Amino acid sequence: MEPIRVLIVDDHALFAEALAARLGREPDLVILPIAADVRRALALTAAERPRVLVLDMTLDTENGLDVLERVRKRYPHVRVVMLTAMSDVDAMVRAVRTGAVGWVEKTESADLVARVIRSAARQGGWIPPDVLGEVLRRLTDGGGDGLIAELTPREREVLQCMVDGLGRAEIAERLGLSANTVRTHTQNLLAKLDLHSALEAITLAMRAGMRPTSDDY
Repeated sequence: MEPIRVLIVDDHALFAEALAARLGREPDLVILPIAADVRRALALTAAERPRVLVLDMTLDTENGLDVLERVRKRYPHVRVVMLTAMSDVDAMVRAVRTGAVGWVEKTESADLVARVIRSAARQGGWIPPDVLGEVLRRLTDGGGDGLIAELTPREREVLQCMVDGLGRAEIAERLGLSANTVRTHTQNLLAKLDLHSALEAITLAMRAGMRPTSDDY
């Protein structure tokens, strides 16, 4: 499997260097030079083509959400994970709406950061479980019915499984498909919905009224 190229954007040099050194020991991660400011972050994103950008919420006088918006507009293929000392739900909601696919607090372990990076690279996402419900509740205002209607019946089945919290292997088992077929359906439905992560797809589905099925499915 192709290594995941990771760009850390953080102006706290000691923290960023320690994190880069730790993540650099993961065999499937390639850690690019650290960016301490917005200008360098954008330049390195253009030159080094990271798959995942790990972004602090504050960069000197810059707001992390402003940086996120600029990165997402210029480089929509880049997956952005917020790594921050903040635990504010409002900020999490704004970050997801702006295009972030993950939120990790700096007090979490480097092992978790690595897992979230891998999930982000695979079109997944991650929000702290203790606030996920509240984040989704705040995100699920509005519609989405029209977009969901554009999906094929099988794509809607896959989306329902995602709403039910199933991973790719579990979806494959439930629907009697191969993992590769599930991946194809997932990529297709994300493209049709103009989304970039499972978290965004689940949010849109819940806006449209989809809810988890019963445990005795």
